[in-house]
Amino acid sequence: MIKITDTLFLDEDELVETFIRAGGPGGQNVNKVSSAVQLRFDVRNSASLPAEIRRRLEPIAGSKLTKDGIIVISASRHRTQEANRRDARDRLVDMIREAAFKPKHRIPTRPSKGVKKRRLDTKAKRGGVKRLRGGKINLDE
Repeated sequence: MIKITDTLFLDEDELVETFIRAGGPGGQNVNKVSSAVQLRFDVRNSASLPAEIRRRLEPIAGSKLTKDGIIVISASRHRTQEANRRDARDRLVDMIREAAFKPKHRIPTRPSKGVKKRRLDTKAKRGGVKRLRGGKINLDE
C-alpha cells in the first residue's frame, strides 16, 4: 500500500512497471542495463480512488493520460533502476495528492455602490490634476 494522504491509500497491484533502456549518463552501462522505468496506472478502473478524485486526476495528468484512461510516467533521471522507480512513484503520488485536494467553491460577488462611487471619484480627481497640468501659462497676468 502506498500512502497518499492520511485516509487515502493506493494498492501497489494497480501499478504496472516496465523497465527500459535509458539515454543520458551511465557510460557503457547505459547500453546494457534497463534502468529507466515506465509506470502505468489505470485511473478509470482504479478501486483505490474515489470517483471524485479520479475525475479531478484526469485533467491534472494532461499529456501523460492515454485515451484509455491510463497514466504513463517515464522516469530516467537517475542511473539506478530503484531511484527511477521511486521517482516515478513519487510523481504519481504528487498528482493524486493534487487531485485529492478539493477546491473551495467560489461564490461570485459584486462591488458595492460605495466602492464604485469612491473609485469614480478618485478617477475624476486624478483626471482633474492631469487636466490642470496641460494648460497654457499666461505670463501677462
